[in-house]
Amino acid sequence: MSTDTPVSADVDYEDGADESPADYPALQDKIEKAIEVTRAGLERYENPAVMWTGGKDSTLVLYFVTEVAEQYDLEVPPAIFIDHYQHFDEIHDFVDTWASEWGVEVIYARNEDIGEYVDANDLEPGDEIPVDELSPHNQHHVEEILEYEDDSFPFLLDTYAGNHLLKTVALNDALEEYDVDGVISGVRWDEQEARADETFFSPRHDPEIYPPHDRIHPILQFDEAAVWDAFWNFVVPDTVEEFPDDGYVPEGADDLPSGLDPADTPVSPKYWEGFRSLGSEISTEKSDDEPAWLQDLEGTTERAGRAQDKEDLMERLRDLGYM
Repeated sequence: MSTDTPVSADVDYEDGADESPADYPALQDKIEKAIEVTRAGLERYENPAVMWTGGKDSTLVLYFVTEVAEQYDLEVPPAIFIDHYQHFDEIHDFVDTWASEWGVEVIYARNEDIGEYVDANDLEPGDEIPVDELSPHNQHHVEEILEYEDDSFPFLLDTYAGNHLLKTVALNDALEEYDVDGVISGVRWDEQEARADETFFSPRHDPEIYPPHDRIHPILQFDEAAVWDAFWNFVVPDTVEEFPDDGYVPEGADDLPSGLDPADTPVSPKYWEGFRSLGSEISTEKSDDEPAWLQDLEGTTERAGRAQDKEDLMERLRDLGYM
């Protein structure tokens, strides 16, 4: 991909090439790299933003962003939350609560054309939306970008057309509106095969597909277990004054110290319930009754609770600007 673009950050686009989590064996190694990448993202871009889904990965990234900004006297950029209209209600509550707690501005990116049509026609997930009822902007994406030939598409997030329109178009429109040149994201090498070749600074410079920008990936080198280690050793103790700082790991909602409950922690309530990956309320299931961090992280698949039709389309979706 060409890097001839208005994005002019002084970064190494090959940083992380041919690497894997094994190149960062200790948690401290992972954290030091995350700090390095985060600092570069905050210092070398004019208008960075943080992708925040309310999930563990993006919340860990937001933690690094706020900590690095404080340490180096840098501005905390806004967070972009893609509202695809099919979130768990608890995710909205979580994001609102902790954005207020941490003083983070949240940009809510929505494909309002689709949202308004859904509301006006009282649609439910899975109902069909006629392509000719969409705005010219969305019709262009359906017919010219996706080359989608059907007359309608289902109002479902975890499909080719639905994911692109509800998430990627909403994101790209927000990047253009706010002139974002660097998107700080919680992508990890081990999370999905289509992400295994990512680098720490990844160009998205084709103006025919998305507003030119770079993706900045501070936690590529983390695996799922390391994410939870970082939460219980750093994120939660640094955020919750009453929480011990000795790496205490609760075994459930009733095992929190000092009279705390899950809502007092920057850990999404769905993880406490047994979800390991948070997607659409319609098509994501919990993988066990135990909290996510206590499950068999080595022997089972993190995204097994996600709708697999979208997972199988991940490479094509990413080519169009999906995270």
